[in-house]
Amino acid sequence: MKALLITTESAEVLFHWTDLGFQNSIQEQYGAAQEEGQRLPAFEDSISTLFAPIIISCSSMVDRMGDSYTCFTTENNHIYVLQQFDECLYIAVNGDGEEEEDDLRRKIYVTKKIIEVLFGMVTLSGSLIRRELRPQDTEQRARLWRHLQSLLDTHNHLRQNDQSFLVEAVERLIHPTLCEQCIEFFERRLVQQLNNSVERAGEEVQHAFILVHTKLLAFYSSRNASTLSTSDLLALIIMAQNMYPSSIDQDDHSSEDFDSTSGSGPESFYTPQPSPTDSSTSEKQTKQEATVFEFVDPDIHMAEDSLHTLDVPPPDPSAPRRVFLEVFHKEGLYPMMPHSMYCLPLWPGITLVLLTKIPNSAVAESIYTFLEAFAKLEKRLSEGQEGSSATRSQPTIHDIRSKLDKFIKYIQSSQLQNVWTEFKNRAFSRGGPGFNRDLIPWCQNMKTQLCGVYRQCFLIDAGPADIRQKLSPVLQERAQAMLREKLIDWKDFLLVKSKRNITMVSYLEDFPGLIHFICVDRSTGQMIAPSLNVTERTTSELGKGPVAQFIKNKVWRLVSTTRRYLQKGYSTVTLRDGDFYFCYFLWFENETGDKLEAVEMRPLPDDSAPIGTLAWDYYRKLLRSYSKSHQGEVVKCYELLTVHLGVIPTDIILQHCKQLASKLWEPSRNPLL
Repeated sequence: MKALLITTESAEVLFHWTDLGFQNSIQEQYGAAQEEGQRLPAFEDSISTLFAPIIISCSSMVDRMGDSYTCFTTENNHIYVLQQFDECLYIAVNGDGEEEEDDLRRKIYVTKKIIEVLFGMVTLSGSLIRRELRPQDTEQRARLWRHLQSLLDTHNHLRQNDQSFLVEAVERLIHPTLCEQCIEFFERRLVQQLNNSVERAGEEVQHAFILVHTKLLAFYSSRNASTLSTSDLLALIIMAQNMYPSSIDQDDHSSEDFDSTSGSGPESFYTPQPSPTDSSTSEKQTKQEATVFEFVDPDIHMAEDSLHTLDVPPPDPSAPRRVFLEVFHKEGLYPMMPHSMYCLPLWPGITLVLLTKIPNSAVAESIYTFLEAFAKLEKRLSEGQEGSSATRSQPTIHDIRSKLDKFIKYIQSSQLQNVWTEFKNRAFSRGGPGFNRDLIPWCQNMKTQLCGVYRQCFLIDAGPADIRQKLSPVLQERAQAMLREKLIDWKDFLLVKSKRNITMVSYLEDFPGLIHFICVDRSTGQMIAPSLNVTERTTSELGKGPVAQFIKNKVWRLVSTTRRYLQKGYSTVTLRDGDFYFCYFLWFENETGDKLEAVEMRPLPDDSAPIGTLAWDYYRKLLRSYSKSHQGEVVKCYELLTVHLGVIPTDIILQHCKQLASKLWEPSRNPLL
């Protein structure tokens, strides 16, 4: 029984995701209380009624004590995790024991990340994001909520089945020659033709990459493009998978055919004997619940709860998705900058993704600069700093004053002009109150108006003229045709390779007793790990079906355990679990590969953001903190997780870990271009 919802302080539901078990529970609870002859209440109303006491209690705690609870467990062992972001309260619930507090908190932060990618800086205004998440139009709300629910389902599926989303790092398809050819093809032909075409409507392709299922075959960025962060890239992969889901079962037979001709068939696999398992537990862990969103009286069609039954038409494939991503300039970091995302399927399982810079993106950079200045001023005023001390932070209101005057004249927004005029009269005129706490509401008004301009520019369609602001369908089809021609001879190989990217066979001779490993370069956000195929039809080095699933479950639990230790400040973990021995190491190196001295890791609070990259980039902050003591050096961060048979001596296991770490990133072994 699972649920996630976003509400306001008044218990208004802005979004909800529920599984079938939670819906049945609501139906039983409110169906039993229903008087004879009355219809069931709308599903949203039921959720609002159910959670209202929790929401009111949380709000009262904040008002009276300045603090609130972030997690609690009920008598029936239901876990509730709460997180307040500005004016929106996120609540995640689990009642079946399959998720722990960290899982629910991660789900909340991932939801927030997805909403930021979809809505950009509008999320910085509580009133505006409430309007975006809960449109007045019923059909529009249905489309939006179904889309968000589908994205969360896709992320949940990937996190349960894909190692790259387990550790939140990008997995490259290891084929250096083809990768290099594709990058050269992007640079000299495809991207150049697109950007030189008159049919691009002012858009400029800045990034192009090829996905084979969730693995990255090749990634190209133009010379003037900003680096795409790992967090944003993972979010885009989720969106691509949501649009064109991978069907693993369809490719299983290809993997088996490949096994029979590759010389690494089942007879050469290393399969350890499984420890005894509880069949009911294994069955529970492999079970995938289908998410259903129907809780409707059959006689009701257009009421509030009809949101769950409306047929939502599929999106136009040629229409780009507006996404908001981080951009790094020499001036600094600009989060949530608008881009257009084109997801062009080549074949089932293979997709070309194009990210373009839109013509008026400079407006978003200006808005962020202004928002940052008002946010810093508001913070200083709230802390009691007034007068000149309130305007010392960069950028200051004095710095942006003339720029904002020019910006408003260019945008021609009367509402923004009125609020800005009132702000100037209060802050800068001699007769005004100046920079004191009375200016805080006007800082908030300015931020709301700026977010409103941002929304008008980048989220609201401007009619027929806006439709033309994209790469033409002809241009998109040309890009697909060019890449299909390039990869036609590689198609089947790539689909098989994505399932058997790296195998354990090549490591067993050097590391006997090693069952599995995951190595992550946190500086680049890339990972290397042997493939984990756990279906009944596919044979892998771990065995087939239940045996492979048993090892997979061990790996997933190991990652969860090491994150808890990392949160407590431990960078090294070794532990024995039955027939297995687990190791985890986090360390730093300089550019030449020399290991740097260990540093004391600061423990994180229990209610902190989950460790990872997608929801909140813990490793970027860790690298920034560590680099302060190594000025002028390029510092890299690595993680290694290993699973050995427990009969292997501990000193041999530790020796294996050291040798494996040094081998994995050798250019001659696994070059990641």
